[in-house]
Amino acid sequence: MYRKPSRKYKSKIVEKPNLIPILDSVFIFIFFLLMSSNFVKIYEINSDVPIISNRQPPKKQKKQLNLTLKIYSSRLTLHTGNNERRIYKVGKDENGKYELYKLREKLISLKKKYKSEETIIFMPIANISYETLISVMDTVRDLKDTDPEIWTKDKSGGDIKITKLFNNIIFGDTQG
Repeated sequence: MYRKPSRKYKSKIVEKPNLIPILDSVFIFIFFLLMSSNFVKIYEINSDVPIISNRQPPKKQKKQLNLTLKIYSSRLTLHTGNNERRIYKVGKDENGKYELYKLREKLISLKKKYKSEETIIFMPIANISYETLISVMDTVRDLKDTDPEIWTKDKSGGDIKITKLFNNIIFGDTQG
């Protein structure tokens, strides 16, 4: 009688791969990612988009300062009004840095005249470094303890100390 070959029909035991080490490494990797995510800090610069409108401004609206700071590679210039009339110019010192203390003095004098104004438009005309832009923004935003005090009246007639210079920064034409 003919006998079937045993090699073909021999039952093989299929071994399953051990997934425990793979799962352990995946969980350790996930734990590492979660722990390291606490050390990553993301910084952003808050800025509003300029508003463009074809409508005429309301007649009863108080005259606005419309303060614009143009940043050139060699100087900073302050402009006011819709026609952007230049009112102040700041150069660089012997180290090649903008004389931001002079700009700050001018901004404080403007804030004394226009106490309710909070907006300034930045127009970087030249390519400037990120650090330079941030230092100019810091100069424009807050009043320091060493700056002269500026006071205004609230609706009920009480005195309020102003703590901000022009903290609402809008970036104008950055395409240059």
